[in-house]
Parts: sequence; C-alpha cells; structure tokens
Amino acid sequence: MTPFPTVALLLLLFVVGYGSSENSSTSRGCGLDLFPQYVYLCDLDAIWGIVVEAVAGAGVLTTLLLMLILLARLPFIKEKEKKSPLGIHFLFLFGTLGLFGLAFAFIIQEDETICSVRRFAWGVLFALCFSCLLVQAWRLRKLVRHGKSPSGWQLAGVAVCFALVQVIIAAEWMILTVVRDGKQACRYEPMDFAMASIYVMFLMVLALGFSFFTVCGKFKKWKKNGVCLILTSFFSILLWVAWLTMYLYGNNELRRRDQWSDPTLAIALVSSGWVFVIFHAIPEVHCSILPSQQENTPNYFDTSQPRMRETAFEDDLQLPRSYMENKAFSMDEHNAALRTAGFRNGSLGSRPGAPFRSNVYQPTEMAVVLNGGTIPTAPPSYTGRHLW
Repeated sequence: MTPFPTVALLLLLFVVGYGSSENSSTSRGCGLDLFPQYVYLCDLDAIWGIVVEAVAGAGVLTTLLLMLILLARLPFIKEKEKKSPLGIHFLFLFGTLGLFGLAFAFIIQEDETICSVRRFAWGVLFALCFSCLLVQAWRLRKLVRHGKSPSGWQLAGVAVCFALVQVIIAAEWMILTVVRDGKQACRYEPMDFAMASIYVMFLMVLALGFSFFTVCGKFKKWKKNGVCLILTSFFSILLWVAWLTMYLYGNNELRRRDQWSDPTLAIALVSSGWVFVIFHAIPEVHCSILPSQQENTPNYFDTSQPRMRETAFEDDLQLPRSYMENKAFSMDEHNAALRTAGFRNGSLGSRPGAPFRSNVYQPTEMAVVLNGGTIPTAPPSYTGRHLW
C-alpha cells in the first residue's frame, strides 16, 4: 500500500530537480532587491517552491475559513455532545494552520533561525494534531458505546498534555545539540531528525488503533465520524512512510540529498495538512454546525413505540364541564343497565350480553387516541365487572 505515495513523491521530486537544475544563476520571476534566501518563493526556474507555496497558501485560507465558520456558529450549538469537542477542534485547526505555515520555512533557504524553527516546530505541530485525533477517538468511543461525551475541559486538557511531551523532547534536543555542544542548528543528520519524531509516530499509530473502536457500538449516529477518523490516521501513516523513505534512503540512493531534502519535508507538510483538512476538519466542522434532529419526537402511528401510560386523564387534563356531566350520566346509565342484568328487546327475549361482556375490557375512544392509535390492553388492576 505504500508504493503509491512513494512514487508520487518521487515524481514531484524529479520535477523539483529538473526545475532547480535548469538555471541556477538567475532568478526569473523575482525582483532585483529580493534577499537571496527568499528566492524559491518566486523563482520560476525552481518551480517547486511556487507550487508548494500555492498549495500551502490555499491550505492556510481554508483552515482560517473553517475556524471563522466554527466561531460564527458557536452561539447556535446547543447540543452538549457537539459543544464539548469544540476546544480540540480549534486546537486541531491551529496545528494544521501551523503545518501549512511551517512549509514556508522549508521553502526559504536555511539559516540558524530558520533551522531552529524547523527542528522545534515540526514535531510539536504534528504532536498537537495527532493528540487531538487520539482524544477525538476516545470521545467517539464514549459516544458510540454510551451516548455520552467527556467534558470539553477534559478533552482539551488531555490533548495539550500529550502535545507537551513532544515540546519537552524537541526542547531537550535543541539544548543538547545547539546550546551544550555548540553545534550549528543546521548541522544535523536526517536520522536525528527522524528519531526526534518517534513520539509523534507513537501517537499516530495509537490514534489509528484506537479509532477502530469508534465503529463498534449501539449509537450509530457517531460512526460516520469514526470512519473519517480512521481514514485520516491511515493516510497520515502512508504519508509518513513515504517521506521517511525518501528522506532517509531515497535521496541518498539518487544522490540528491542536498537538493531534495527541503522539498521532501515541505511536500510532506502540505500533504499532511490537506489530509487533515479534507478527511477530518471539514467533516467535524460540518457535523458541529449541522442542526440536531429531534430523534425523540413521538410518532402516534408507529405501533413499535412503547405505549403511553394509562391514567385517569381527567386528573391531568382540564376537561370541560359538559364532558364531566356526560361522563357522569353515562356511568349512571351503565350501572343501571348492569343492575337489570340484561336488555329486553321485544320477542327476542332477554339478552345475556351484559354478564358476558362485563369481563371484557372495552377501551374508550379517548384511551385509543392516547395510546397512539392502537387498542390498549387492560390495566393490571382490571378484574372485570362483577354483577353479584
């Protein structure tokens, strides 16, 4: 499954190599007063910088638009299950926005400041995004199985704690290599860069494994979100396998390590950012702003619904006086008929219907309406009418 991303990345890097080797002495498309380190932002000969810049810029605009939509719809989100994950949604969008912004740091030619930003922000931003995905998997598992979500403070707090671990790892790496040993920030091996992201890989694999539990439960409403989470984690792992293969082994085998290292990481950043936006951010924002359906509205014509409780409805409802008088009259007439033990009908003689029907429960029209259109059963306390 991994050859396709690797081949696609390899084709992009061949385009990079062709564009950068065509003319390195002039910068066609850039102004004369532009600093040399920003040449790849506008150089038409090295086309990879312009392509990555355009894709990253589109990602920045899309992410900002999603954040604005979520902010605008925030007062109208009333459902607790949709309101609790808004904190991790904003954290995830902030991390995705940082990935698109960090791509520009790999387009700009490196110096001590740029290299320090690259080494520190790479793992921290990815750790923030994958921490939000892991917490989202935990939330969806709760919703699918129990129908309840953890509170927003718990979700955001756990995500931030997971991301802080990578902050400590990146800061320690910078302190040990740059501050203590006095090495330049740009002097590091690709394997060291990859080893500093081991914790990010652990979060990524854990998010994928935990996301499979989000499609197992009785609340089917949230299973679509679980499928999107599985796709996001799966494609992210494929992208990481592709860029690690090219960055650690492919560039050396092709003898393009110096030319293709920065394009490889820049392409990995924008690709991961768009995977996050398409497969997770857009579906989650759409689910959050979508009006909740009234699932508990009773359908009086659905016989599969539980029956309403039978009660003396005149105690709960304010019935008109005429109805009470008619009811009293009908009860007196019924009792009189029971005392006569039957009906007389001319030559037909006596009808023994009253003693026979007295033990059969006969619901009124109002009881049928209150029961949703179905004929109710006799109440537990009903023992039949006795004529003796």
